[in-house]
Amino acid sequence: MITKVANDVVEELFQRGTHYGYSRSRRHASAKPYIYGFKNRSAIIDLEQTIASLELAKTFLKELASTGKQLLLVGTKPEAVLVIERVAGRLEMPYITTRWIGGTLTNFTEIRKRIERLNALKSERDGGGFGVYTKLERAKLEKEIQDLERYFSNLVSLTKLPGAILVIDSKAEGIAVAEARRVGVPIISLSSTDCDLTLIDYPIVSNDGSAQSIEYLVNALALAYESGKQLTSVPII
Repeated sequence: MITKVANDVVEELFQRGTHYGYSRSRRHASAKPYIYGFKNRSAIIDLEQTIASLELAKTFLKELASTGKQLLLVGTKPEAVLVIERVAGRLEMPYITTRWIGGTLTNFTEIRKRIERLNALKSERDGGGFGVYTKLERAKLEKEIQDLERYFSNLVSLTKLPGAILVIDSKAEGIAVAEARRVGVPIISLSSTDCDLTLIDYPIVSNDGSAQSIEYLVNALALAYESGKQLTSVPII
């Protein structure tokens, strides 16, 4: 029996357009069990299954946070950027909203060197150390800082591989998904009907192109992570 709370969530997701999937021709075979039907050739996602999948992901995130592990948030499509930035800031978690740098997980040692280089340059500059350089040398160092900040400033707190990653649109973030699978990092994803769900540990089938839908689902996941953090005194690393 569907509870009133579940009905309310279904209605909320419906209002946010979470049920809209892609056309039949774009449907990935793995998404078939999550499709309620088709309307005007577009898939209608079964929101009851979306809610069930969301609950599984929330349970996982609560446990993840309770053991002091980090969550890396990834969303580079325009509809996801602001949501990811806000939620990552709230959770004080690392995130990527520009573009995924190849090797972020599979060559993490090298990525960490770039982050340490950024930290060292900023520390030197802020401490007045750039005064020993010529104007041209200072300009080159400032340019290097800008370039490093663009891609790595939001990863400074990531000192080792994350406990899990959350991606918006697993098809669009295919490189991130592939790297996470290669190094054994669990994947949570908001994925529409065109995505290969067999690649995802915790797929939440939903409209991954709707900012309103993304906002609701990511906030729900964030709340679960926050509740897990309250269960432990272990530092999040």
